[in-house]
Amino acid sequence: MTSILTWTLDTIREEDSSFSWMEECRYDWVPVVQNAVSKIIDGQTILLLTDEKQSWYAKYVASKINNLQNERPFLPVYTLRSMFHNLNKMKNTQELDLLEDMLEISYPNGYFIWYIGSAESSYSKFAFRNDENLLWIIDGDVPNSFYLKNAGASLDIKLIQLFKLFNKTIDASLFGDINLD
Repeated sequence: MTSILTWTLDTIREEDSSFSWMEECRYDWVPVVQNAVSKIIDGQTILLLTDEKQSWYAKYVASKINNLQNERPFLPVYTLRSMFHNLNKMKNTQELDLLEDMLEISYPNGYFIWYIGSAESSYSKFAFRNDENLLWIIDGDVPNSFYLKNAGASLDIKLIQLFKLFNKTIDASLFGDINLD
């Protein structure tokens, strides 16, 4: 079994040269993805949440992660904003506490938020409440997150590349190709 760090480097190098930027970032990538994939393996649900600018990405991930060509079990992945339409109206701690209570009842095996977006977004407040969430932060320095620089149109390409790597990491973990310890 290969370590996740070695496997990640090999997988990045298998892609075309447009993904070479990720070689430098893999040390930041591996800990956050390793934690998330471990939770997926343990049966936790993924709740996708993005800021407004990346709302397309939540739809993209939701449509691709359980694609029939993946040849693996379906994963419990849902977009939080489609489940809870009033999320953008929640402003105070008490309202967010009520939402967390509902989610804990709804997902007894556990759940985590996969947040993709700006640290300044109103949605980030909910994602930042738990250090165990998977955070891909654009133009912001947040502990326990993967940092992405907003470089215009290339950000969209990077997000698609990262999803492909994340999806391959899930496969490698499910099929025993990598060690998550």
